[in-house]
Amino acid sequence: METMAKPWPALWTLVIGFFMILVDSTIVSVATPAIQKGLDADINAVVWVTSAYLLAYAVPLLITGRLGDRFGPKYIYLAGLVIFTLASLWCGFAGDITTLIIARVVQGLGAALMTPQTMAVITRIFPATSRGQAMALWGAVAGIATLVGPILGGVLVDGLGWEWIFFVNVPIGVIAFVLAVKFVPVLKTHEHKFDILGVFLSAIALFCIVFGIQEGETYNWGTITGIISVWGLIIFGIVMLGVFIVWQVFNRGEPLLPLKVFRDRNFSLANIAITVMGFVITGMTLPFMLYAQDVRGLTPTEAALMLVPMAVFTGGLSPVVGRLVDRVHPRLLTLFGFVALSAALFWQASLMTPNVELWQLLFPLGLLGVANAFIWSPLSTTATRNLNPQLAGAGSGVYNTTRQVGAVIGSAAIAALMQSRLTAELPVAAGSGGAGAGEGGPLPDALKAGFATAMSQAMLLPAIVALLGAVAVIFFAKPAARTWGPTAGTPVAADTAASAAAPASATEAAPVAVPATASASVSAPGSVSVSAAATASSATAAQSAPTHSGAHAAGTHAAGAHAAPAPTGHTAPPTTAS
Repeated sequence: METMAKPWPALWTLVIGFFMILVDSTIVSVATPAIQKGLDADINAVVWVTSAYLLAYAVPLLITGRLGDRFGPKYIYLAGLVIFTLASLWCGFAGDITTLIIARVVQGLGAALMTPQTMAVITRIFPATSRGQAMALWGAVAGIATLVGPILGGVLVDGLGWEWIFFVNVPIGVIAFVLAVKFVPVLKTHEHKFDILGVFLSAIALFCIVFGIQEGETYNWGTITGIISVWGLIIFGIVMLGVFIVWQVFNRGEPLLPLKVFRDRNFSLANIAITVMGFVITGMTLPFMLYAQDVRGLTPTEAALMLVPMAVFTGGLSPVVGRLVDRVHPRLLTLFGFVALSAALFWQASLMTPNVELWQLLFPLGLLGVANAFIWSPLSTTATRNLNPQLAGAGSGVYNTTRQVGAVIGSAAIAALMQSRLTAELPVAAGSGGAGAGEGGPLPDALKAGFATAMSQAMLLPAIVALLGAVAVIFFAKPAARTWGPTAGTPVAADTAASAAAPASATEAAPVAVPATASASVSAPGSVSVSAAATASSATAAQSAPTHSGAHAAGTHAAGAHAAPAPTGHTAPPTTAS
């Protein structure tokens, strides 16, 4: 374990890069109709602008954390930052939808390289007694970034055009690179084996499941081509996922997914809850954005500004909740958070009518901000708190990867549900094509009621799924006090025990941190069709949500944690029932 006498400049430097990733995960949500119009693309192609980014971001996360351990987190972070920045420039200059999709894939790979290294550095340079403060700052930045994304996106789209949601990353990337070279330390490296087969199997499984769910309505849940059907593709993806898990059991090297981390009760429950959170965060933004712009006639900026109460409450309460994490049973904090989250979404869905006063919508959005603050920090802290120190890094990687998987599935599910509900509520208009109202203005009055009903019904999906998170956290055990990790005042030196052990790395993705990036199209009078892909994520972002390795963490972050082995004579205490 290396610690620094003055680690805060390195933290602020990494925050800049992480902020950029999370903003980019959500900034596209209000720009998708403009992208469709600007590139003259059909809606199915625009969906993949966000879906391709999500998949490219999520799949490599576990292995890119280990790349940081092998070659040094600073160098992998810088490489990812260069790739992400250049890909952002490429996105802005894309002249057709295919080029934009390819550029977004490259951008996602750059984000996947960066994200786990940020948490790896923080975990290794901060002593245990101050790591919680670092994680609290990290959580506040992550929560605010993913909520600022849609607001910034609305301003840029209205003022400069959709290209600038990507161009804005270029100067930020340059500044982040210069600061990282100066302030981020070079840390010790460790040998790792790379489970290439595991990456391949998981990538195929995720792609087949997401493509099947997201494109199911397009193919009427029937044949795609030849003998390939939507349900056949989904079933094949599930089978491949099972093959991946079996491979992880029998892999005698260094498996991509160390299944032994699931022996810890709280870790397993936290993974269920964070998967739910990834699903909910990516699924809740798109229906509201389409309702605000196409039913209520708000501009992208005005629609995004409706999210300000959520950002204010999340940012303001995150530090307060961070201080409660070590004092209050995590079951109480997270249960309140998930119940409030579900209640806020049900409340918001009930208000999404053509004539409701806009100020009334601010109340459930504020409650969403409160709920987020009570979920991210306690959940991420509880996940790896009582894991064996040799497993803490790998555990945080698994935790954040499951969150990102939840986000990917959530984006596909909300797209399919929205198409289905629009077909039901606007049966004649839904299939007849035409210019999108989302591109040229609000819906005609005759279609507003049906469209609002469809969006309201779609909002019920994340509201119901949020209750699954509440059920999971009810069974949290009271965490025992941690007895391992560095102490304050540790000199700037490598921990020889840590260098000998070389634990596995971790990863994260996007948060509230991963809220939703979406694509949508609403047709002209007499014809409405919508298809969408919501991102994150965190975390990338979200929604992105780092867990902590060795102390407490806050927010949704990417974790590439590298944990130190337990000092001689100490072991990580087991989780105690409560």
